[in-house]
Order: sequence, then structure tokens, then C-alpha cells
Amino acid sequence: MSTLDRTRLADLHAREREAFTAARPRSGELAERARAHMPGGVPMSWMVKWPGDHPVFVEHAEGAHFTCVDGIDHVDLCLGDTGAMMGHSPAATVEAVTRQLARGITTMLPTEDAIAVSGNLADRFGLPYWQFTLTATDANRHAIRYARHLTGRSKVVVHNYCYHGSVDEAFATIGEGGTTVDRRHNIGAPVDTAETTRVVEFNDLDALEKALSHGDVAAILVEPALTNIGIVLPDDGYNAGVRELATKYGALLINDETHTICAGPGGYTGAQGLEPDLLVIGKSIGGGIPCGTFGFTQDVADRIARSVDLEDIDVGGIGGTLAGNGLSMAAMKATLEQVMTPEAFAHMVPLADAWADGVQAGIDAVGADWHVTRLGARAEYNFSKVPSRNGQEAHDADDFELQQYLHLYALNRGILLTPFHNMALMCPDTTVADVDAHTTMFRECLEELFA
Repeated sequence: MSTLDRTRLADLHAREREAFTAARPRSGELAERARAHMPGGVPMSWMVKWPGDHPVFVEHAEGAHFTCVDGIDHVDLCLGDTGAMMGHSPAATVEAVTRQLARGITTMLPTEDAIAVSGNLADRFGLPYWQFTLTATDANRHAIRYARHLTGRSKVVVHNYCYHGSVDEAFATIGEGGTTVDRRHNIGAPVDTAETTRVVEFNDLDALEKALSHGDVAAILVEPALTNIGIVLPDDGYNAGVRELATKYGALLINDETHTICAGPGGYTGAQGLEPDLLVIGKSIGGGIPCGTFGFTQDVADRIARSVDLEDIDVGGIGGTLAGNGLSMAAMKATLEQVMTPEAFAHMVPLADAWADGVQAGIDAVGADWHVTRLGARAEYNFSKVPSRNGQEAHDADDFELQQYLHLYALNRGILLTPFHNMALMCPDTTVADVDAHTTMFRECLEELFA
């Protein structure tokens, strides 16, 4: 086992910060200008979490690479944290969007593309009915509202350290004695999450049954494999057990496939034959154009139809005037039919395996007690000897200082990783050379770090 020298880490990090600033004068200049009217100099506050003293400003992105305003080419293994999972500006999506721009962007009326998109989603995920939003967050919110409406119950069950966009109910963790508490730095929570949510650990069916036994749970909102706290894979039979318990206690099961779509064309649900009552996805299926959707079973559709009045359907908290717009529909149709194909995944998944093999080889070479986890076209390393089985273990294995250094080291060598964890994602345009570049960089990084 190699021991990490924190003083050495701090010295190396300082060196990399200086190198980053020296190599990116144009990004630095734009960042300074941006601070005049954007807090932190960024369009959204979480962007300050990128490594370095300011974000990299992008000039051009295409396929699996982007070029920053300082002319540096980067291998993009972040890919918009799944938003660009099918590559930046895929040709088929660009052509469809360009055509639709001249035909109308948004009208509050359906286009024919909506028929093709909903049919494609039904084939992929096995759910017959679909409604459309602009984000997966919106889709999750709508699914929760329908679950509460149909069951007459108030509570939502989520996994510890889950992530479902900015859904209020999901910003909760397990407190002392198994209580529900607000997640640290939950900004301006509208209500105490203990009023809305019960939190259980991933892979713990006993805890889930206990949470459901109160009889007040409307929905179980889950990723079938955790992703945003690091990849945490389900035990054999875990998702089947969740399905059984949802049915037993009358709760609706919502699978959020926004990130787990990396498992294949039908996400983890399609790959494993899962049977949720509702399914949510966003980001990736529009090729970068904002979109989201949620599907549901015939039973859920029938229950909604019987219980929602036409007169009040527009003020019930479901939908928005830009939802299902023509531009998003055109993007989804092209991406689903021509880009997010089985052939694309046949290219992407082996590359993710090769990336994981390269990372594991680098870890083994220095004797670090780290591990690599794989999920389809996505792989990730974390700072514990064995893979985590739940969100708490994954959270406890994290090391923010170390993570920031590793990401900055990679960025200084033209490789972008996801800023919130150590995830790499492959797209149809990713090459063996891109993966090899990361393998070489990662080995050199660890050899220096643990020297």
C-alpha cells in the first residue's frame, strides 16, 4: 500500500495551478471580465468547482474534443456530464435542428416528430406512454407529482447521496438513528426534507421495506445504479427486490436513467429488463439540445386519465410552455434514431473497458488502495480499496483535495474529466488514441504523486 504525502500533494497542486494560469491567459482574461456581472465569473454557481483558478472558456467543441479560447485541444471525457454523451454536435442532430430552426422553434403545438420520439422511447424502455419536458429535473418533479396524486400519499424514498437534478425531495441524507436530514449546504430548502422524504442506503432492501412500511410513501425515486457519488453497482437481485417492495406497499417506482443510459441504448432498465412504473431521462437524448421526458405504464396512464380534469390540466403543476417544443423534438428524433444506436454502444463500451484497464494498471503500478468501477460506456475510479456498496461508503471514500489535483493535472495535459467525481464517459467519436492519452497521463501522474 502506498501512502499519500499531503505536503507533496499540496506542492504539486501549487505547481499545476501556476501552469494552468500561465497556459490560459485568454481564459483568465475572460474570467476576469465575467466577474463584473456573474458571481464567480460563471453562468451557474457550480461552475466554480472546476479545477484551476478559473474555468476554461470553450471556443469550439466537436465529437470527443473541444478547443479552448487559448487554442488548446482537449480530449473530453466529461461530455457535459452525459449531456453530450453522443459527442459534441453530432452531424445528424445538427442537421435536424438546423432544419427545424427555420420551421419554428416553439409553438405550444405538437409536431410529427413527437410521434416518432415517443415510439422510439417506448421500444427502448418498455413503457408505452411518454410526456416531454426541458430537463430531467422537471421530468422527475412531474413524476413525483403524479405519484402523490395517484396514491394520495406524501413521502418519497430516495437513496443516500443520490442525485436527481435539483429535485427538492432528493437533497436529503441519513442522519443519526436513521432519520432524514437536509443534505449539507442544501440552499434555501422550501421545507425540511424530513417532511417529504425518507432516505435509505443503496443495496439495503431491509431498510427500504422499513421505510415503506409506514404506508405513506408515494414514490421510490432511484437510479438503478448510483452514479453521481461515484459509480455504485447494485447487488444481484437488488433492483428486482425494489420492484417487489414497491408493488407490495403500493408505491410507484421511478427509475431515473439520466446517467445510467450509459449502460446501453435502453439504459440500465433495458439492459437488465427492469419494470419501473415511471422512467425519467434527459440530457443525452437530444444531443445537447435541452430536453427531458418521463414514460409510464398503461396502468399509470389509465389512473391519470380517470383522475385529472381537462379544465384544470394546465394549472396542476405539470408541464411548461416550452415543453415538447419543435426544436427539442427534432433533436431527440435525430439523436435517438441516428446517433444513440446499438452500434454506437458497441464502440463506446469497449473503450470504457480499455480506459478502466489503463487506470487500474496505473493504480496497481504504485500500489494505491484505489479501485475502478465500470458501467457500460462509463467508468470511474475512487479512493478506496474495494468498490462501495452504498452512497455513504462512496461519500466517505472521496477526497476533494486529491480529486481537484488529479483533475487539474489531467486538464493541464489536455484531458477533461467530470468535475464532481472521477468519471470518464465515452462517445461515438472517442478513439483508442484518446483513451491511451489518458492512460499515459494517469500513470505519469500517480508515479509522481507516490514517488
